[in-house]
Amino acid sequence: MSAPSATIQLDPAICEQARLTRDARFDGLFFTAVKTTGIYCRPVCPAPTPKPGNIHYYPSAAAAAAAGYRPCLRCRPEAAPGSPVHRANSELISAALQMIEHGALDAGSVGDLAARIGVGERHLRRLFEQEIGASPNDVAATRRLLFAKQLLLETGLSITSVAAAAGYASLRRFNAAFLEAFAKPPRDFRRGVGEARTGDALTLRIPYRPPYDFPGLLEFLSRRAIPGVECVEAGEYRRSFRIGAEAGWFSVAARSDDAALQLSVHGARPHQLGQLAARVRRMFDVDADPAAISRVLGADRLLRPLTRRWPGQRLPCAWDAFELGVRAVLGQKISVAAARTFASRIVERFGTAHDASLAHGLGRLFPEPEQLADAPLESIGLPRARADTLRSLARAFRDEGEAFSSFTTREDIIARLQALPGIGAWTANYMAMRAFSHPDAFPAGDLVLRKIIGKGTPVTERKVLERAEAWRPWRAYAVMLLWRSTN
Repeated sequence: MSAPSATIQLDPAICEQARLTRDARFDGLFFTAVKTTGIYCRPVCPAPTPKPGNIHYYPSAAAAAAAGYRPCLRCRPEAAPGSPVHRANSELISAALQMIEHGALDAGSVGDLAARIGVGERHLRRLFEQEIGASPNDVAATRRLLFAKQLLLETGLSITSVAAAAGYASLRRFNAAFLEAFAKPPRDFRRGVGEARTGDALTLRIPYRPPYDFPGLLEFLSRRAIPGVECVEAGEYRRSFRIGAEAGWFSVAARSDDAALQLSVHGARPHQLGQLAARVRRMFDVDADPAAISRVLGADRLLRPLTRRWPGQRLPCAWDAFELGVRAVLGQKISVAAARTFASRIVERFGTAHDASLAHGLGRLFPEPEQLADAPLESIGLPRARADTLRSLARAFRDEGEAFSSFTTREDIIARLQALPGIGAWTANYMAMRAFSHPDAFPAGDLVLRKIIGKGTPVTERKVLERAEAWRPWRAYAVMLLWRSTN
Protein backbone atom coordinates (compact mmCIF):
# COMPACT_ATOMS: atom_id res chain seq x y z
CA MET A 1 0.00 0.00 0.00
CA SER A 2 1.32 3.46 -0.86
CA ALA A 3 0.49 6.84 0.57
CA PRO A 4 -2.17 8.88 -1.22
CA SER A 5 -1.06 11.23 -3.95
CA ALA A 6 -0.58 14.81 -2.93
CA THR A 7 -2.76 16.13 -5.75
CA ILE A 8 -5.77 13.78 -5.88
CA GLN A 9 -8.91 13.41 -3.82
CA LEU A 10 -8.74 11.11 -0.83
CA ASP A 11 -9.33 7.48 -1.70
CA PRO A 12 -11.70 6.07 0.96
CA ALA A 13 -10.31 2.54 0.52
CA ILE A 14 -6.72 3.68 1.11
CA CYS A 15 -7.77 5.88 4.03
CA GLU A 16 -9.72 3.01 5.56
CA GLN A 17 -6.76 0.63 5.34
CA ALA A 18 -4.41 3.28 6.77
CA ARG A 19 -6.83 3.92 9.65
CA LEU A 20 -7.28 0.25 10.48
CA THR A 21 -3.51 -0.38 10.45
CA ARG A 22 -2.71 3.00 12.10
CA ASP A 23 -0.10 3.61 9.40
CA ALA A 24 2.17 6.46 10.56
CA ARG A 25 3.04 7.35 6.96
CA PHE A 26 -0.44 8.86 6.63
CA ASP A 27 -0.36 10.84 9.87
CA GLY A 28 -1.38 14.41 9.03
CA LEU A 29 -2.25 13.56 5.43
CA PHE A 30 -5.90 13.07 6.29
CA PHE A 31 -8.18 13.10 9.33
CA THR A 32 -10.93 10.73 10.39
CA ALA A 33 -14.21 12.24 11.57
CA VAL A 34 -16.67 10.10 13.52
CA LYS A 35 -20.29 11.06 12.95
CA THR A 36 -21.61 9.50 16.16
CA THR A 37 -19.17 11.35 18.46
CA GLY A 38 -18.63 14.58 16.52
CA ILE A 39 -14.86 14.19 16.92
CA TYR A 40 -12.07 14.11 14.35
CA CYS A 41 -8.88 12.09 14.86
CA ARG A 42 -5.52 11.31 13.34
CA PRO A 43 -5.33 8.00 11.44
CA VAL A 44 -2.98 6.73 14.17
CA CYS A 45 -5.45 7.38 16.99
CA PRO A 46 -5.27 4.54 19.58
CA ALA A 47 -9.01 4.72 20.35
CA PRO A 48 -11.19 1.73 19.36
CA THR A 49 -11.94 1.83 15.64
CA PRO A 50 -15.45 3.04 14.78
CA LYS A 51 -17.67 1.34 12.26
CA PRO A 52 -16.87 2.32 8.65
CA GLY A 53 -20.40 3.66 8.20
CA ASN A 54 -19.78 6.27 10.88
CA ILE A 55 -16.57 7.56 9.32
CA HIS A 56 -15.94 10.52 7.06
CA TYR A 57 -12.46 11.45 5.81
CA TYR A 58 -11.13 14.99 5.49
CA PRO A 59 -7.87 16.18 3.87
CA SER A 60 -7.08 18.62 6.68
CA ALA A 61 -7.90 19.39 10.29
CA ALA A 62 -9.39 22.67 9.11
CA ALA A 63 -11.82 20.87 6.80
CA ALA A 64 -12.95 18.59 9.62
CA ALA A 65 -13.37 21.54 11.97
CA ALA A 66 -15.29 23.50 9.32
CA ALA A 67 -17.69 20.55 9.05
CA GLY A 68 -18.43 20.89 12.77
CA TYR A 69 -16.16 18.21 14.29
CA ARG A 70 -14.10 18.73 17.45
CA PRO A 71 -10.42 17.68 17.78
CA CYS A 72 -9.77 14.44 19.65
CA LEU A 73 -8.27 14.84 23.11
CA ARG A 74 -6.63 11.44 22.97
CA CYS A 75 -4.63 11.49 19.72
CA ARG A 76 -4.17 15.30 19.75
CA PRO A 77 -4.37 16.51 16.12
CA GLU A 78 -1.99 19.33 17.04
CA ALA A 79 0.70 16.68 17.55
CA ALA A 80 0.43 15.38 13.97
CA PRO A 81 2.97 16.26 11.28
CA GLY A 82 1.83 19.24 9.25
CA SER A 83 -0.06 18.87 6.01
CA PRO A 84 2.42 19.47 3.16
CA VAL A 85 1.71 22.69 1.26
CA HIS A 86 2.90 20.75 -1.83
CA ARG A 87 -0.42 18.90 -1.69
CA ALA A 88 -2.21 22.00 -2.96
CA ASN A 89 -2.92 21.93 -6.67
CA SER A 90 -1.49 25.40 -7.20
CA GLU A 91 1.46 27.42 -5.96
CA LEU A 92 -1.03 30.19 -5.21
CA ILE A 93 -2.76 28.11 -2.54
CA SER A 94 0.61 26.93 -1.21
CA ALA A 95 1.65 30.57 -0.86
CA ALA A 96 -1.59 31.46 0.91
CA LEU A 97 -1.24 28.51 3.31
CA GLN A 98 2.29 29.57 4.22
CA MET A 99 1.11 33.13 4.87
CA ILE A 100 -1.65 31.85 7.14
CA GLU A 101 0.88 29.65 8.95
CA HIS A 102 2.91 32.81 9.61
CA GLY A 103 -0.12 34.61 11.05
CA ALA A 104 -1.41 36.59 8.07
CA LEU A 105 -5.04 36.25 9.21
CA ASP A 106 -4.45 36.80 12.91
CA ALA A 107 -4.82 40.55 12.39
CA GLY A 108 -5.40 40.86 8.64
CA SER A 109 -8.39 39.99 6.44
CA VAL A 110 -8.91 37.49 3.65
CA GLY A 111 -9.05 40.45 1.29
CA ASP A 112 -5.59 41.55 2.43
CA LEU A 113 -4.31 37.99 1.95
CA ALA A 114 -5.76 37.81 -1.56
CA ALA A 115 -4.18 41.14 -2.47
CA ARG A 116 -0.75 39.98 -1.31
CA ILE A 117 -0.82 37.02 -3.69
CA GLY A 118 -2.42 38.96 -6.54
CA VAL A 119 -5.93 37.49 -6.83
CA GLY A 120 -9.47 38.51 -5.92
CA GLU A 121 -10.93 37.59 -2.56
CA ARG A 122 -13.82 35.63 -4.07
CA HIS A 123 -11.46 33.64 -6.28
CA LEU A 124 -9.21 32.83 -3.31
CA ARG A 125 -12.17 31.62 -1.24
CA ARG A 126 -13.34 29.42 -4.10
CA LEU A 127 -9.90 27.86 -4.52
CA PHE A 128 -9.68 27.11 -0.80
CA GLU A 129 -13.03 25.35 -0.82
CA GLN A 130 -12.01 23.31 -3.87
CA GLU A 131 -8.51 22.33 -2.72
CA ILE A 132 -8.58 22.46 1.08
CA GLY A 133 -12.23 21.86 1.87
CA ALA A 134 -12.27 24.87 4.20
CA SER A 135 -12.16 28.66 3.99
CA PRO A 136 -9.00 30.68 4.70
CA ASN A 137 -10.52 31.80 8.00
CA ASP A 138 -11.29 28.17 8.92
CA VAL A 139 -7.65 27.23 8.26
CA ALA A 140 -6.41 30.15 10.37
CA ALA A 141 -8.80 29.38 13.22
CA THR A 142 -7.75 25.73 13.32
CA ARG A 143 -4.07 26.72 13.27
CA ARG A 144 -4.57 29.08 16.22
CA LEU A 145 -6.58 26.55 18.21
CA LEU A 146 -4.18 23.62 17.74
CA PHE A 147 -1.03 25.70 18.29
CA ALA A 148 -2.55 27.16 21.48
CA LYS A 149 -3.39 23.68 22.73
CA GLN A 150 0.18 22.55 22.05
CA LEU A 151 1.54 25.50 24.03
CA LEU A 152 -0.83 24.80 26.89
CA LEU A 153 0.25 21.16 27.11
CA GLU A 154 3.98 21.50 26.39
CA THR A 155 5.02 24.79 27.99
CA GLY A 156 4.59 26.71 31.22
CA LEU A 157 3.59 29.93 29.48
CA SER A 158 0.81 31.85 31.16
CA ILE A 159 -2.69 31.69 29.66
CA THR A 160 -2.31 35.30 28.50
CA SER A 161 1.03 34.53 26.79
CA VAL A 162 -0.40 31.43 25.10
CA ALA A 163 -3.26 33.50 23.68
CA ALA A 164 -0.79 36.06 22.31
CA ALA A 165 1.55 33.40 20.91
CA ALA A 166 -1.28 31.64 19.08
CA GLY A 167 -2.54 34.85 17.51
CA TYR A 168 -5.75 35.50 19.43
CA ALA A 169 -6.78 39.14 19.57
CA SER A 170 -8.07 38.87 23.15
CA LEU A 171 -8.43 36.48 26.07
CA ARG A 172 -12.18 36.53 25.55
CA ARG A 173 -11.84 35.16 22.01
CA PHE A 174 -9.26 32.66 23.19
CA ASN A 175 -11.55 31.30 25.91
CA ALA A 176 -14.55 31.27 23.57
CA ALA A 177 -12.65 29.26 20.95
CA PHE A 178 -11.70 26.60 23.50
CA LEU A 179 -15.19 26.36 24.94
CA GLU A 180 -16.63 25.90 21.47
CA ALA A 181 -14.04 23.31 20.38
CA PHE A 182 -13.49 21.36 23.61
CA ALA A 183 -16.39 22.35 25.86
CA LYS A 184 -13.93 23.45 28.53
CA PRO A 185 -11.71 26.51 29.11
CA PRO A 186 -7.96 26.66 28.39
CA ARG A 187 -7.00 26.48 32.08
CA ASP A 188 -8.34 22.91 32.25
CA PHE A 189 -5.50 21.81 29.97
CA ARG A 190 -2.81 23.04 32.37
CA ARG A 191 -2.90 20.12 34.79
CA GLY A 192 0.61 18.79 35.29
CA VAL A 193 2.27 21.64 33.37
CA GLY A 194 4.82 23.47 35.46
CA GLU A 195 5.16 27.22 35.67
CA ALA A 196 7.68 28.84 33.34
CA ARG A 197 10.78 30.09 35.13
CA THR A 198 12.66 33.19 34.11
CA GLY A 199 15.58 32.35 31.87
CA ASP A 200 14.41 28.82 31.03
CA ALA A 201 14.12 27.65 27.46
CA LEU A 202 10.72 27.20 25.94
CA THR A 203 10.61 23.73 24.41
CA LEU A 204 8.27 22.53 21.67
CA ARG A 205 7.82 19.21 19.91
CA ILE A 206 8.06 19.50 16.11
CA PRO A 207 6.64 16.30 14.55
CA TYR A 208 7.68 14.91 11.19
CA ARG A 209 6.51 12.13 8.91
CA PRO A 210 9.11 9.29 8.81
CA PRO A 211 11.48 8.41 7.38
CA TYR A 212 13.46 11.53 8.21
CA ASP A 213 17.19 11.76 7.59
CA PHE A 214 18.08 14.20 10.36
CA PRO A 215 21.79 13.19 10.47
CA GLY A 216 22.07 13.94 6.75
CA LEU A 217 20.44 17.32 7.25
CA LEU A 218 22.81 18.16 10.11
CA GLU A 219 25.80 17.17 7.98
CA PHE A 220 24.69 19.51 5.21
CA LEU A 221 24.10 22.39 7.63
CA SER A 222 27.35 21.75 9.48
CA ARG A 223 29.49 22.15 6.36
CA ARG A 224 27.90 25.55 5.71
CA ALA A 225 27.47 26.83 9.28
CA ILE A 226 28.64 30.43 9.74
CA PRO A 227 30.74 30.71 12.92
CA GLY A 228 29.05 32.91 15.50
CA VAL A 229 25.63 32.66 13.85
CA GLU A 230 25.08 28.90 13.80
CA CYS A 231 26.77 25.70 14.81
CA VAL A 232 26.20 21.96 14.77
CA GLU A 233 27.47 20.09 17.80
CA ALA A 234 26.64 16.75 19.46
CA GLY A 235 23.67 16.07 17.21
CA GLU A 236 22.15 19.51 17.74
CA TYR A 237 21.76 22.55 15.48
CA ARG A 238 21.94 26.00 17.13
CA ARG A 239 21.62 29.49 15.73
CA SER A 240 20.96 33.07 16.70
CA PHE A 241 17.98 34.86 15.21
CA ARG A 242 16.24 38.18 14.98
CA ILE A 243 12.51 38.72 14.49
CA GLY A 244 11.73 42.40 14.22
CA ALA A 245 13.65 44.23 16.92
CA GLU A 246 13.97 41.17 19.17
CA ALA A 247 16.89 38.73 19.13
CA GLY A 248 17.37 35.29 20.61
CA TRP A 249 18.68 31.86 19.81
CA PHE A 250 17.28 28.37 19.39
CA SER A 251 18.42 24.77 19.12
CA VAL A 252 16.96 21.80 17.24
CA ALA A 253 17.70 18.16 18.06
CA ALA A 254 16.10 14.80 17.38
CA ARG A 255 13.88 13.32 20.09
CA SER A 256 14.68 9.75 21.00
CA ASP A 257 11.16 8.76 22.02
CA ASP A 258 9.07 9.57 18.92
CA ALA A 259 9.05 10.89 15.35
CA ALA A 260 9.70 14.51 16.20
CA LEU A 261 12.37 17.15 16.61
CA GLN A 262 12.76 19.16 19.79
CA LEU A 263 12.89 22.92 19.42
CA SER A 264 14.28 24.88 22.37
CA VAL A 265 13.87 28.66 22.15
CA HIS A 266 15.69 31.29 24.19
CA GLY A 267 14.80 34.97 24.23
CA ALA A 268 11.67 34.99 22.07
CA ARG A 269 8.59 37.01 22.97
CA PRO A 270 5.30 35.07 23.13
CA HIS A 271 3.86 36.81 20.06
CA GLN A 272 6.90 35.66 18.04
CA LEU A 273 6.53 31.96 18.79
CA GLY A 274 4.06 31.15 16.03
CA GLN A 275 6.23 32.68 13.33
CA LEU A 276 9.38 31.20 14.82
CA ALA A 277 7.94 27.68 14.96
CA ALA A 278 6.65 28.00 11.39
CA ARG A 279 10.08 29.09 10.14
CA VAL A 280 11.80 26.21 11.93
CA ARG A 281 9.29 23.75 10.46
CA ARG A 282 10.07 25.04 6.98
CA MET A 283 13.80 25.20 7.66
CA PHE A 284 13.89 21.51 8.59
CA ASP A 285 11.24 20.50 6.03
CA VAL A 286 9.29 18.53 8.61
CA ASP A 287 6.00 18.72 6.72
CA ALA A 288 7.28 16.94 3.61
CA ASP A 289 5.63 13.72 2.46
CA PRO A 290 8.60 11.34 1.95
CA ALA A 291 6.41 8.60 0.48
CA ALA A 292 5.20 10.88 -2.32
CA ILE A 293 8.74 12.10 -3.04
CA SER A 294 10.22 8.61 -3.02
CA ARG A 295 7.48 7.27 -5.26
CA VAL A 296 8.54 9.68 -8.05
CA LEU A 297 12.32 9.81 -7.56
CA GLY A 298 12.62 6.11 -6.73
CA ALA A 299 11.16 5.25 -10.14
CA ASP A 300 14.20 6.76 -11.85
CA ARG A 301 17.18 4.46 -12.44
CA LEU A 302 19.68 7.21 -11.56
CA LEU A 303 17.98 8.23 -8.33
CA ARG A 304 16.62 4.86 -7.17
CA PRO A 305 19.81 3.74 -5.38
CA LEU A 306 20.13 7.17 -3.75
CA THR A 307 16.59 7.13 -2.36
CA ARG A 308 17.33 3.71 -0.89
CA ARG A 309 20.68 4.78 0.52
CA TRP A 310 19.27 7.96 2.11
CA PRO A 311 15.57 7.47 2.82
CA GLY A 312 13.84 10.55 4.14
CA GLN A 313 15.98 13.12 2.32
CA ARG A 314 14.77 16.63 3.18
CA LEU A 315 15.22 20.02 1.54
CA PRO A 316 17.21 22.19 3.98
CA CYS A 317 15.74 25.66 3.90
CA ALA A 318 17.39 28.78 5.30
CA TRP A 319 16.23 30.69 8.35
CA ASP A 320 16.22 33.93 6.36
CA ALA A 321 15.91 34.55 2.62
CA PHE A 322 18.26 37.54 2.56
CA GLU A 323 20.94 35.65 4.48
CA LEU A 324 20.71 32.75 2.04
CA GLY A 325 20.88 35.20 -0.87
CA VAL A 326 24.15 36.61 0.46
CA ARG A 327 25.53 33.11 0.89
CA ALA A 328 24.43 32.10 -2.61
CA VAL A 329 26.17 35.09 -4.19
CA LEU A 330 29.31 34.39 -2.16
CA GLY A 331 29.21 30.78 -3.38
CA GLN A 332 29.27 31.65 -7.06
CA LYS A 333 32.16 29.73 -8.68
CA ILE A 334 33.99 29.03 -5.41
CA SER A 335 33.99 26.14 -2.94
CA VAL A 336 31.61 25.74 0.01
CA ALA A 337 34.52 26.29 2.41
CA ALA A 338 35.61 29.50 0.68
CA ALA A 339 32.04 30.86 0.66
CA ARG A 340 31.76 30.07 4.35
CA THR A 341 34.96 32.00 5.05
CA PHE A 342 33.63 35.10 3.29
CA ALA A 343 30.29 34.79 5.11
CA SER A 344 32.14 34.60 8.41
CA ARG A 345 34.05 37.77 7.57
CA ILE A 346 30.80 39.58 6.73
CA VAL A 347 29.28 38.55 10.05
CA GLU A 348 32.36 39.56 12.01
CA ARG A 349 32.75 42.91 10.21
CA PHE A 350 29.13 43.99 9.72
CA GLY A 351 27.02 41.80 12.01
CA THR A 352 25.80 42.57 15.51
CA ALA A 353 26.99 41.03 18.78
CA HIS A 354 24.54 38.78 20.62
CA ASP A 355 26.05 38.15 24.03
CA ALA A 356 23.13 36.03 25.27
CA SER A 357 24.14 33.20 22.93
CA LEU A 358 27.91 33.54 23.26
CA ALA A 359 28.26 30.73 25.80
CA HIS A 360 26.48 28.35 23.41
CA GLY A 361 28.92 28.63 20.50
CA LEU A 362 27.18 31.59 18.86
CA GLY A 363 27.42 35.27 19.80
CA ARG A 364 26.68 37.10 16.51
CA LEU A 365 23.61 38.06 14.47
CA PHE A 366 23.71 37.99 10.67
CA PRO A 367 23.56 41.53 9.21
CA GLU A 368 20.21 42.95 8.11
CA PRO A 369 19.82 44.29 4.54
CA GLU A 370 20.18 47.86 5.87
CA GLN A 371 23.60 46.99 7.27
CA LEU A 372 24.95 45.76 3.94
CA ALA A 373 23.19 48.10 1.49
CA ASP A 374 26.10 50.55 1.45
CA ALA A 375 28.75 48.51 3.25
CA PRO A 376 32.40 48.55 2.06
CA LEU A 377 32.37 44.83 1.31
CA GLU A 378 35.64 45.04 -0.60
CA SER A 379 37.32 45.43 2.79
CA ILE A 380 36.88 41.69 3.49
CA GLY A 381 38.58 40.68 0.25
CA LEU A 382 35.61 40.47 -2.11
CA PRO A 383 36.06 41.49 -5.76
CA ARG A 384 34.33 44.76 -6.65
CA ALA A 385 31.75 43.07 -8.89
CA ARG A 386 30.75 40.57 -6.18
CA ALA A 387 30.51 43.36 -3.60
CA ASP A 388 28.29 45.39 -5.96
CA THR A 389 25.99 42.39 -6.41
CA LEU A 390 25.64 41.96 -2.65
CA ARG A 391 24.87 45.65 -2.16
CA SER A 392 22.22 45.49 -4.90
CA LEU A 393 20.70 42.43 -3.25
CA ALA A 394 20.66 44.17 0.13
CA ARG A 395 18.97 47.27 -1.30
CA ALA A 396 16.34 45.15 -3.03
CA PHE A 397 15.47 43.33 0.19
CA ARG A 398 15.56 46.59 2.14
CA ASP A 399 13.32 48.50 -0.25
CA GLU A 400 11.08 45.72 -1.61
CA GLY A 401 11.06 43.13 1.12
CA GLU A 402 7.47 42.06 0.43
CA ALA A 403 8.31 41.33 -3.22
CA PHE A 404 11.01 38.94 -2.05
CA SER A 405 8.92 37.12 0.51
CA SER A 406 8.94 33.34 0.53
CA PHE A 407 5.24 33.27 -0.34
CA THR A 408 5.28 33.48 -4.11
CA THR A 409 5.51 31.24 -7.14
CA ARG A 410 8.78 29.73 -8.27
CA GLU A 411 8.66 31.49 -11.64
CA ASP A 412 7.95 34.86 -10.04
CA ILE A 413 10.72 34.74 -7.46
CA ILE A 414 13.27 33.52 -10.02
CA ALA A 415 12.31 36.32 -12.42
CA ARG A 416 12.58 38.96 -9.67
CA LEU A 417 15.97 37.68 -8.58
CA GLN A 418 17.39 37.46 -12.08
CA ALA A 419 16.39 41.08 -12.66
CA LEU A 420 19.01 42.08 -10.09
CA PRO A 421 22.55 42.73 -11.36
CA GLY A 422 24.90 39.79 -10.86
CA ILE A 423 22.13 37.25 -10.14
CA GLY A 424 22.05 34.53 -12.77
CA ALA A 425 19.93 31.44 -13.27
CA TRP A 426 22.00 29.24 -10.94
CA THR A 427 21.87 31.67 -8.02
CA ALA A 428 18.16 32.39 -8.51
CA ASN A 429 17.26 28.69 -8.62
CA TYR A 430 19.48 27.89 -5.65
CA MET A 431 17.71 30.61 -3.69
CA ALA A 432 14.34 29.27 -4.81
CA MET A 433 15.39 25.89 -3.41
CA ARG A 434 16.91 26.88 -0.10
CA ALA A 435 15.61 30.37 0.68
CA PHE A 436 12.05 29.84 -0.54
CA SER A 437 11.75 26.02 -0.25
CA HIS A 438 10.22 25.48 -3.68
CA PRO A 439 10.28 21.69 -4.18
CA ASP A 440 10.64 21.88 -7.96
CA ALA A 441 13.33 24.57 -8.14
CA PHE A 442 16.17 23.31 -10.30
CA PRO A 443 19.59 24.89 -11.05
CA ALA A 444 19.96 23.13 -14.40
CA GLY A 445 23.24 24.88 -15.19
CA ASP A 446 25.01 23.45 -12.15
CA LEU A 447 28.30 21.90 -13.22
CA VAL A 448 28.03 18.96 -10.82
CA LEU A 449 24.60 18.03 -12.18
CA ARG A 450 25.81 18.36 -15.77
CA LYS A 451 28.71 16.01 -15.03
CA ILE A 452 26.58 13.44 -13.24
CA ILE A 453 24.03 13.28 -16.02
CA GLY A 454 26.81 13.20 -18.61
CA LYS A 455 28.56 10.38 -16.70
CA GLY A 456 31.68 12.46 -16.14
CA THR A 457 31.48 14.71 -19.19
CA PRO A 458 29.37 17.87 -18.73
CA VAL A 459 26.25 17.92 -20.90
CA THR A 460 24.25 20.98 -21.92
CA GLU A 461 21.73 22.63 -19.68
CA ARG A 462 19.04 21.57 -22.13
CA LYS A 463 20.02 17.92 -21.71
CA VAL A 464 19.86 18.30 -17.94
CA LEU A 465 16.36 19.78 -18.12
CA GLU A 466 15.19 16.99 -20.40
CA ARG A 467 16.62 14.33 -18.10
CA ALA A 468 15.05 15.92 -15.02
CA GLU A 469 11.55 16.22 -16.46
CA ALA A 470 10.61 12.86 -14.91
CA TRP A 471 11.60 14.16 -11.45
CA ARG A 472 8.84 16.79 -11.28
CA PRO A 473 7.51 18.10 -8.96
CA TRP A 474 10.42 17.09 -6.70
CA ARG A 475 13.46 18.23 -8.70
CA ALA A 476 14.93 20.13 -5.74
CA TYR A 477 15.03 16.89 -3.72
CA ALA A 478 16.70 15.17 -6.68
CA VAL A 479 19.36 17.89 -6.66
CA MET A 480 20.05 17.30 -2.98
CA LEU A 481 20.47 13.57 -3.53
CA LEU A 482 22.76 14.01 -6.54
CA TRP A 483 24.94 16.59 -4.82
CA ARG A 484 25.17 14.32 -1.81
CA SER A 485 26.31 11.39 -3.98
CA THR A 486 29.48 13.29 -4.91
CA ASN A 487 30.65 14.00 -1.35
